Parts: sequence; structure tokens; C-alpha cells
Amino acid sequence: MTFDLTDSASQLVKRNILIVDDHPFIIEGYKNAITRYNAQQYEFSIFQAHDCKSGYEIITDQNSPQFDIAFLDISMPPYEEREIFSGEDLAKLLLNRMPSCKIILLTMYTELLKIKTIIRTIQPNGLVIKNDLTFDELLLAFDKVMKNEKYYSQSVVKMLNQSTHNAIEIDQYDKQILIHLSKGISNQDMLQYIPISLNAIEKRKKHLKELLKIKNDSDDDLLKEAKSKGLF
Repeated sequence: MTFDLTDSASQLVKRNILIVDDHPFIIEGYKNAITRYNAQQYEFSIFQAHDCKSGYEIITDQNSPQFDIAFLDISMPPYEEREIFSGEDLAKLLLNRMPSCKIILLTMYTELLKIKTIIRTIQPNGLVIKNDLTFDELLLAFDKVMKNEKYYSQSVVKMLNQSTHNAIEIDQYDKQILIHLSKGISNQDMLQYIPISLNAIEKRKKHLKELLKIKNDSDDDLLKEAKSKGLF
């Protein structure tokens, strides 16, 4: 079979891709893989950002296109003014503004708790542990998502297959309590930021300490353990 390259160029399917990662060499790796993907069928416009702030600005810019796929690193410098603390928050913002955008999240976290929380709250189309990341792995993930399939890298699959009887899951209110607690904000003052009662905040803190097996009433120990498990 032969192709008329002149005609096919006008028939390329255009896709807009967003990449947000604070490591420039990783962004270049993503771009290299994407531009080599099925070049006879697709034309990709790639937009990039390097932290939560620049990611937020691209997503909210009225001149930005509707993104078809977004690669988002989970751990990046936050944009506290807009309460965007991670790639997870960017994913929620993106899905709110562009519900059809497919999300591929990349992370260094290898805690089962964190992985399950990401899957439950974001429901990403792809989830890749960065230690699994190779050129072929990236192409495979991209191919699966382009074909409307989900893709979890091998480490994610392995963790999900583990026994989960001791798994801990927290919701967005718990996460916000931890974030504000880490800033030194008192329970009373959290009422300005979290739409639940003071009694509910105190009960949630107590429950978090029980879940994380904090043997004393130390907020510092709670924060240390929650941070080590990637809860915020």
C-alpha cells in the first residue's frame, strides 16, 4: 500500500497535549515520544509548564485550546495562592474545565495508600510510577490512552494486587486539614478554608491519628507520618 503524502498531511488528526513537570529533561522525553507516535495519522500540538502555577495559567488561559491528553507530574512546586498543591489538584482543575481531557499522572510515590487515593479521587486514564518509566513504557501508556484504554504501569498493578486489608484512604477534607495543619493553622482558623464544622475537623484529626497509628496526640507526628505516606 502506498500513501499520497500531500493528501495525507491535510487529513492528519490534530491532538492538543499538555505536559506539566518540573524536570525539563523529562518534558523533552515526553515530547520526543509523542512526536514519534503514529506520525502518519496524528499531528500533535504540545504545550508545556514546569510547576503548578504555570500549569494553572495554561489551563485557565482563555486562549489555550481544549486539551485532549495531559501528562501531569504529581509532585511539583505548589501555587498556594490558588490552592493548587500538586498535579492532582491540576488534574481536578483540568477535568472541571475540560471534562473530555484524558489524564496521565506520573509519580515517584510507591505507597499503596497514595496510589489508591489517586485512583479513587482522580480516576486517571493512565498512572505511571516514574521508576517504571522508559521510552517504550511511555509510548505504551500513550498508545493505550489514545485508544481509550486505561494504563497502569507494572508497579501500580503490582501494588493493587497486594493485600489491601490494612490500606488507608482519606478524602479531600482530610487532605485539606493536613495541608492547613502543616502551615500552622489552628483548628478554629481552618473554618475559613474548609466547609465543615469545628467538631468535624477535630473528629477527623483524631481519626487520622488512629488510622496512622499515632500513639500520642502530637500533630507533628501526624504530619510526619502522613507526609511519609504521600497523603499531602
